[in-house]
Amino acid sequence: MKLRKEFIVRPGKKVNLAGYDPDATPGFKKGAEEQEVTAKSIERLDKLQYLLSAENKHAVLVVLQGMDGSGKDGTIRHVMSGLNPQACKVTCFKVPTPEEAGHDFLWRIHRAVPARGQIGIFNRSHYEDVLAVRVHGLAPKRVWSERYDQINRFERYLADNNVIILKFFLHISKDEQRKRILQRIDDPARNWKLSPADFAERKYWPDYLKAYEAVLSRCSTPAAPWFIIPANKKWYRNLAVARILVEALSALDMKFPKPAFDLSRVTLK
Repeated sequence: MKLRKEFIVRPGKKVNLAGYDPDATPGFKKGAEEQEVTAKSIERLDKLQYLLSAENKHAVLVVLQGMDGSGKDGTIRHVMSGLNPQACKVTCFKVPTPEEAGHDFLWRIHRAVPARGQIGIFNRSHYEDVLAVRVHGLAPKRVWSERYDQINRFERYLADNNVIILKFFLHISKDEQRKRILQRIDDPARNWKLSPADFAERKYWPDYLKAYEAVLSRCSTPAAPWFIIPANKKWYRNLAVARILVEALSALDMKFPKPAFDLSRVTLK
């Protein structure tokens, strides 16, 4: 089955996340088969990245968003494990620095967009400016409400310049988030990932759901689609993201460029 079609948010669709099951695993059950599919997808991604770099016509931008604990780091660690780091860069967007805050909200984003032949991965992104900013009232509504259209125009511009944009919302339940936070508390190797904000943010869960529904409804476009990935099951999250990336890159029908000189004239002594 084509997971791209399964999880894409159709442009213009009004999203209600209550209708999306974060435990869903359509098409697969946990076991040897899914492990093989995931492994082959990761292997295929490596080959497609090499072709992407050789052809040097497109860039690929992967955007990962989700509630705290939804698995953004884990997705990067597992799905992108086979990629060549020379042609892949991960950018994490945290609270803007004074320099970044002195510019428009998309300035720091545009600086991190991958060059042709490269894959860029955003761990959080420009969408924080209509998510956290909205939920915590960090800007007036008249400011952040205009950003949906600004984001759509920005992404359209990137797509017009051969940037392939794939945006993944990693959808987990509130109970699953609680479970993962407790696991971090119990595991000394993961204590460092905790902060007081992780606990404080849980009370804003309904507000973030509403904000995400607006993002998914208003900013899934043909140029830059959103995919809602059921992410309670980590194995399925990894499989789905890997498969969708393979499907999208394969659709580019990339070709290796011809040599810049006549190889038949080469002689080695």
